[in-house]
Amino acid sequence: MDEIRIQAEPKDNDTCRFTVDKAVYPDGSIYFGDKAQAAGSPLAEQLFGIEGVTSVLVQDSVVTVSAPTGGDWMPVAKQVGTIIRAALSSGEPVIAQDVLGSLPDPEEIKKKVQGVLDGEINPAVAAHGGWVELIDVQKNEVFIRMGGGCQGCGMADVTLKQGVEKSIRQAVPQIGAIMDTTDHATGRNPYYAPSK
Repeated sequence: MDEIRIQAEPKDNDTCRFTVDKAVYPDGSIYFGDKAQAAGSPLAEQLFGIEGVTSVLVQDSVVTVSAPTGGDWMPVAKQVGTIIRAALSSGEPVIAQDVLGSLPDPEEIKKKVQGVLDGEINPAVAAHGGWVELIDVQKNEVFIRMGGGCQGCGMADVTLKQGVEKSIRQAVPQIGAIMDTTDHATGRNPYYAPSK
């Protein structure tokens, strides 16, 4: 078997994306918010065995790991790489079948996410002239777009990760990836216009 290549890309002090040169979980995504959710899924179980790991998102050929590293991802990245390679080399499924069987219907996800947007998120971002719109749900993946003051705002990524994503995941823990489809460089009234 050829060596499995993995590219580590820290997103911030607490989150690192590991891009693998082959699919880990083809055409889908699963989020594990704690060790209990990872039970029975070998890859996530082992990743939670690394000290400090708080969440794992497996999306096609990308594994995103959150841990409070203080920005020094090297020791954790080596462990993550070893675990990913071992899981893929084993030939066993990396996600437990009962996890996949417990995924809600996309229409159910859509209703719950829209409820969170209407009841919590949009009233909060409206103070800055912004809004968050649900674009689509495919399988258990959510596509959103930010508008008004949120579009182009330098804090949009923080709002997405610490506010929007957190609230949506609390309401629907089985959601996989949450993707922002916003073009933050354009818009009629972006809060922050990048310098030219």
